[in-house]
Amino acid sequence: MSESNKDQTYRHLLLAVDFAPESAIVTERALAMRERFGARLTLVNVVEYVPPGTEYAGGAFVAEPVLPDEFKLEQELVDIAVQELDELGERIGVPPEDRIVEFGPTRRSIEHVAKDLGVDLIVVGARDHNWLSNLFGSTSSALLRHDVCDLLAVRIPQKRKA
Repeated sequence: MSESNKDQTYRHLLLAVDFAPESAIVTERALAMRERFGARLTLVNVVEYVPPGTEYAGGAFVAEPVLPDEFKLEQELVDIAVQELDELGERIGVPPEDRIVEFGPTRRSIEHVAKDLGVDLIVVGARDHNWLSNLFGSTSSALLRHDVCDLLAVRIPQKRKA
């Protein structure tokens, strides 16, 4: 290990949360890292709503202008995310100013928040790939190609079929 990396610790962690019950292991890992390094922990949840009538074409979403009724639904999704993020933040001791809800493409939103805050480590969950994530790519895989900071992708165990 080089001299410059030997004393490097993580001072600010960004935990990307999706509120799925099986993602609790990701939160536990971030809490352990916070404790280990005495780091600040910021939570981010990304609402990635794609309105009806939107088509995926060549890496971009193509849609008609957003209608007022769709805006209502988008606002409801954001309100729910804020409520769930506040509940999680209260439970794990993350202050309100370190709880962020973003609206947009997940990977780009996480990168944007990480860069703006100057975080040292992004913590995300990594699920086993299925046909849909193989087609579009997973958030954790996409984040591996970013250049903002280190990334910890915590494996989320696959649900067992009964």
